Amino acid sequence: MKLLDDIDRKILRELELDGRKSNNQLAEAVGLSSSPCWQRVRRLEKDGIIKGYSTIIDQLQLGYPETVLVEITLERNGDYLLEEICQKLANIPEVLEVHITSGEFDCFIKVAVSGTQGYEEFLRTKLYKIPGIKHSHSVFSLRCFKNNLSFVP
Repeated sequence: MKLLDDIDRKILRELELDGRKSNNQLAEAVGLSSSPCWQRVRRLEKDGIIKGYSTIIDQLQLGYPETVLVEITLERNGDYLLEEICQKLANIPEVLEVHITSGEFDCFIKVAVSGTQGYEEFLRTKLYKIPGIKHSHSVFSLRCFKNNLSFVP
């Protein structure tokens, strides 16, 4: 893994704030001329440090204003592979995150839902249709104070 210098970190912080900045705006913000800035961004992309660019969508505007955090425990006597179940979970559109975890449960998911009825439908028609899931424990997020995809050390 290549070590990042202060300018690389500045570039990453600026792109984290606004990934749609033009190269000229980015170069000005980090104190470089346009060409060296563009070269650094391309190197960060090529090295896999920048994995891609995304759009943050307001789930409320799409009719899915609530977020549910779900801990999932798998059946132990079945021949279910954790990675396969996590991939099935990841293929469900309203599942925003899937994590294999340590501790009392096997995986953790974050789900966008349209209220308690929407969550009940998600449980009945999607989550509990996946073989190998033994139990789930859910909590509704009341308010989110931070929701970053990554951080720059």
